[in-house]
Amino acid sequence: MKLRMLEQKDAPFMLEWMHDDDVVKDLYSNFKEKTIEDCKGFITYSQTSQIDLNLAIADDSDEYLGTVSLKHIDKEAGYAEFAITVRKKTMGTGASGWGMKAILEKGICELGLKNIYWCVNKINARAVRFYDKNGYKITEIVPQKLLDMYPDELLKSFVWYVYGDDAK
Repeated sequence: MKLRMLEQKDAPFMLEWMHDDDVVKDLYSNFKEKTIEDCKGFITYSQTSQIDLNLAIADDSDEYLGTVSLKHIDKEAGYAEFAITVRKKTMGTGASGWGMKAILEKGICELGLKNIYWCVNKINARAVRFYDKNGYKITEIVPQKLLDMYPDELLKSFVWYVYGDDAK
């Protein structure tokens, strides 16, 4: 397995997970409205963005399995927000855990971040189990800039995790 830049050939596979009810049912964004053009635009954006790092998790034959991201990278403050999503066929294969660890380490070791945060809706039992099983630390201390990106009423339903200095 490897992390690599997103490529236009990944767009149909991205759209596949976006339109899979089982994958997106508990996610914050309405991915079901996305089109192939949206996927291609996201890939183009990802190839030049200075504040977001969006990479593909790919298997040994270079097939796209999912996307891992460090969003809203703030090198001065030393943090970013993590995100992950994978195709249904990838779930249960170990690719999610591998991709997550790889991008978290990239954020800490290569980008010099101190902490990486992410949130998950409490109703997303599969994701909560995954993070808890893998030993990620829940936190109640989250940078205000990240909290401000979500509606107040939604924040009450989130569990926040942290990786890095504040997780030790």
